[in-house]
Amino acid sequence: MLLDQISWLFLVIAPRNGSERKPASKPEPGASTSAEPIRILHASSGENPKPTGPQLNAQLEGWLSQVQSTKRPARAIIAPHAGYTYCGSCAAHAYKQVDANITRKIFILGPSHHVPLSRCALSSVDIYRTPLYDLRIDQKIYGELWKTGMFERMSLQTDEDEHSIEMHLPYTAKAMESHKDEFTIVPVLVGALSESKEQEFGKLFSKYLADPSNLFVVSSDFCHWGQRFRYSYYDESQGEIYRSIEHLDKMGMSIIEQLDPVSFSNYLKKYHNTICGRHPIGVLLNAINELQKNGMNMSFSFLNYAQSSQCRNWQDSSVSYAAGALMVH
Repeated sequence: MLLDQISWLFLVIAPRNGSERKPASKPEPGASTSAEPIRILHASSGENPKPTGPQLNAQLEGWLSQVQSTKRPARAIIAPHAGYTYCGSCAAHAYKQVDANITRKIFILGPSHHVPLSRCALSSVDIYRTPLYDLRIDQKIYGELWKTGMFERMSLQTDEDEHSIEMHLPYTAKAMESHKDEFTIVPVLVGALSESKEQEFGKLFSKYLADPSNLFVVSSDFCHWGQRFRYSYYDESQGEIYRSIEHLDKMGMSIIEQLDPVSFSNYLKKYHNTICGRHPIGVLLNAINELQKNGMNMSFSFLNYAQSSQCRNWQDSSVSYAAGALMVH
């Protein structure tokens, strides 16, 4: 959602020889392991003062304690990236399905909100520092991805500005706290991919999705409705505007549960629903499709749906959130 809803600060730690912003053509990820702190990310919040590490930990524990583990162990989850005040309870339904006992690498696929990107991009740093504990980026996997020639590098400014990955870091840390020294993360910024590019990246990531020790976190909010989002689809047959939004979102969610990337693409073309993580979702669906061709049996279930507010007139606005999990059978 919007950066004014982000509820904490964290540090990025960058390679000593790469602390300045570097374009994609510079040395590949994994070339350096030395690190130093560079700056605190801006993360203004409606909550004042911002929650400390213990306060944030208590918030996360509270939401997770109210949710059941019904789709565990998840191989992938879809969860929102707005401020936790808005979507923290919804996201808990996805993160409750994470099994820290088997998960060793966590791929976080987030959409690019601030920079035009026709491919995917990798971070230029080694460590993300959350209020709970540091998360280390897997430089070995980064090196494998970089060698494909399919990736760009995020500048430090882009990394700092983008919240679609950032908002998943504390929840990731919390879900994995019982094995906090035994896993790495693989953050990937996903651009405005064509359908063919979604297929290409889906095929690339499918081999990682096939590994039961890997988890994919797909970052996405659902419908952004109202004049400030320039989207005002309304089906009067559904009643109030917020019910029309819910019907539209759940139509898309049902298609995602069918694990059909073509149907999802057609849905987006028909309704233009403002699902900001549509491209990361498309990559996931194509990765699943690739594995299904090889006989792997999977199912996806949405576990929670919420809206930031209930729209009743044309001056209102809202953002929708959904949480779900992919299981391999």
